[in-house]
Amino acid sequence: MGDILIKILVCFLAGAGAGIGTGFAGMSAAAVIGPMLITFLGIPAYDAVGIGLISDVLASSVSAYTYKKSGNLDIKNSLPLLLSVLIVTMIGSFVASFLPEQAMSSTMQIALIIIGLRFILKPVSKTREQLEAVSPKSRLIKAIVGGIIVGFICGFAGAGGGMMLLLVLTSFLGYPMHLAVGTSVFIMAFTALTGGISHFMIGGVPDILCLVLCVIFTLLWARIASKIANKSNAKTLNRVVGIVMIVTSIVILAVNYL
Repeated sequence: MGDILIKILVCFLAGAGAGIGTGFAGMSAAAVIGPMLITFLGIPAYDAVGIGLISDVLASSVSAYTYKKSGNLDIKNSLPLLLSVLIVTMIGSFVASFLPEQAMSSTMQIALIIIGLRFILKPVSKTREQLEAVSPKSRLIKAIVGGIIVGFICGFAGAGGGMMLLLVLTSFLGYPMHLAVGTSVFIMAFTALTGGISHFMIGGVPDILCLVLCVIFTLLWARIASKIANKSNAKTLNRVVGIVMIVTSIVILAVNYL
C-alpha cells in the first residue's frame, strides 16, 4: 500500500510539473516525468521517457485546443515543420535504444537554463505582421532544418523537443510568443505520439499505473496552465516561460546529482 501511495505522489508531482511546463512553455512532458520516474521509482530510463511522451500527447492536445480558441495556433504554416519533426523523431528514438540510460537522463538541462534566461532577458517581441513579411521559401527552408533538429532531440532524449521547438518558432521563424507556444504544443502532440509509440514498440509496454497517473495529472495541469497563459500579455508570458524552463531544469539537475 505504501509503495502505491509513493507512486501516486511521485506521478502527481511529475504530472504537475510537466503539465505546467506544457501549458505555459510548450515543453515536453518527458523533460520532467522522465527524471522523476527514473530517480524516485527506479523505472528504466527508456520506459520513463516513453511514459513522458505519451503523457505529452493529451496534455499538448488540450493545450493546443485552448490556444486555438484564443487565435494563437498556426496550423497551415507549421505543417512542413511538423512533418520533418515526425520523420526524424522516429530515427532519434531508434538511436536512443542503443545507448546507456544515463545518456538520456539530463542531457538538455543546461541548454534549458540558457534558453530560459534568453526569454527573460530578451523577450520575444515579434508581431504577426513581421511573421507574414517573411518569404514563404525562406520560412520553408528554416522550418525543415529546424524540424530535423527538434525531431532528433525529441526522439533521442524525449526531453527538450518542446523547448527547441519554441526556440525555432520564435528565433528562426519569427513567431510572436503566444502563437509560438500554441503552435509548439500542437506539433508536440504529434511528435510525442510518434516518439511514444516508437519507444513502446522497441522497449515494450511500461508500468501501466504510472502511465495512467502521469497522463491524467499532466493533462489536468496543462489545461489549467494554458488557460492562464492565454490571458497573459506577451511580456509576462516570456518571463513565465523563462522561469518555468529554469526552475524545471534546476530541479531535474538537483534530482539527478544531489
